[in-house]
Amino acid sequence: MKHLGIRAAFALVPFTIAAVGLIPVAAAGMDSHAAAPTIQVKGGEFFFRLSTKSAAKPGKLTFVFKNIGHVLHDFKINGKKTPLIAPGKTAKLVVSFTKKGKYPYLCTVPGHAQAGMKGTFTVR
Repeated sequence: MKHLGIRAAFALVPFTIAAVGLIPVAAAGMDSHAAAPTIQVKGGEFFFRLSTKSAAKPGKLTFVFKNIGHVLHDFKINGKKTPLIAPGKTAKLVVSFTKKGKYPYLCTVPGHAQAGMKGTFTVR
């Protein structure tokens, strides 16, 4: 009978270790170490398409810009911008939004914003 009790106790060891190992992670707050939410941005002559045009709250966001056009483009929002991106290439831009509001975005290549490469992103 003792052997059965010891076997049962050892059988529970992996589950106990797993449960104990998860407690500090949950207590530390997984959100503080989570990656910034990602917004996909596609741009071409002469438009931008965002996977979403708003964020639920202020914080860090990652914009992944893919140039699906035939000429160089960039993506600028909240004072940060990608370098000029060649057709078919992608760039990542991490932007911090500290308050709610409307944030214009645009392509800074001369004439592109005027031709339609602009919009407004909302932080709620």
